[in-house]
Amino acid sequence: MALYAELHRHLGGSVVPRVLWRYFERHSSELISRFSNYPDFEDFYTRPRNTLDEYLELHTLVESVQTVETLPYFIYRLVRGAYIFENLAYLELRYTPYLRTPEHLSQSQRIDKMREIVEVVGKASHLPEYPIVTSQILCMHSRLPYEVNKAIVDLAAQNRQYVCAVDVAGGDSHYGDRLRELISLYDYARSLGIKTTGHLYETIDGCYPELLPYLMRIGHGIQIPLLYPGLLPEVARLGQCLEVCPTTYLKTGTLQDIRQLKLVFDRCFEAGVDIAICTDNAGLHNVRLPFEYENLLTYDIINFEQLQACQDAAFRHAFAWPYGQRPAYLLNGLLQPERTTVLAM
Repeated sequence: MALYAELHRHLGGSVVPRVLWRYFERHSSELISRFSNYPDFEDFYTRPRNTLDEYLELHTLVESVQTVETLPYFIYRLVRGAYIFENLAYLELRYTPYLRTPEHLSQSQRIDKMREIVEVVGKASHLPEYPIVTSQILCMHSRLPYEVNKAIVDLAAQNRQYVCAVDVAGGDSHYGDRLRELISLYDYARSLGIKTTGHLYETIDGCYPELLPYLMRIGHGIQIPLLYPGLLPEVARLGQCLEVCPTTYLKTGTLQDIRQLKLVFDRCFEAGVDIAICTDNAGLHNVRLPFEYENLLTYDIINFEQLQACQDAAFRHAFAWPYGQRPAYLLNGLLQPERTTVLAM
């Protein structure tokens, strides 16, 4: 049994359409009243969008029902599916905790509630019957105030038993007016010893070289090899890994054909830049991680040797994988960690 490491998966986008539909049927029927049946809902939920911003609006549908009370319901099904259907040995879940707090509270009250969210996600992810090593990446957000984003960094520093890194999300085209602020937050995170990744160079409007020195991994990053290949030697020197999520770029209109990714992989392999293949939003896509690998093989974007290199890179760049690399015994399905939530290394 081949086991995988998943480095880029959003908590909101991880809910597969059938699970979300069943939850709505039982608890929030008004949210699906405009759909005549499940196939209509699935088509709406998983169909391609024209832009990344339009695509990201779908996250609000799930965030609205992911609360302290309901998160264990969603996470149990997420982890169960990841273990049984995807053969995941390691999973990093990323999300913005502030967006799971009650909207009627004041900003300071919502900031205080974020700690509870992190604890609930951490405890719910520990399922002995599905022994996946898990950790959380807390996402700052391009549309949240500085005070909230700084509180998210502080929360990551205070909860290292659950949190392995920080990220910035919300659409990379929206960073421009806040670059100085984001740089200061990343610099602050690094000063606290927090690991870093960030949604960057995903779209042609999200290319900010000023942020690159502060990242240990690059969320997406496909525009570097596509438009700015001259940056690849520096990316390789810094040991940064690209978190490439193939289906995402078709769903967001960023790419028109998956075969456009061949240039991404060819240039990265040539420059010695590691790539971890990820799902990003497996639920929104209705696509699981093994299929992302299979799809790349089917379209001759990578070969089997490169597939294994990407599998190994995912374990090697995992922020909280306790074994350092993908050991041979994983191939025999013998992974049995004592607990599924580990300290960030």
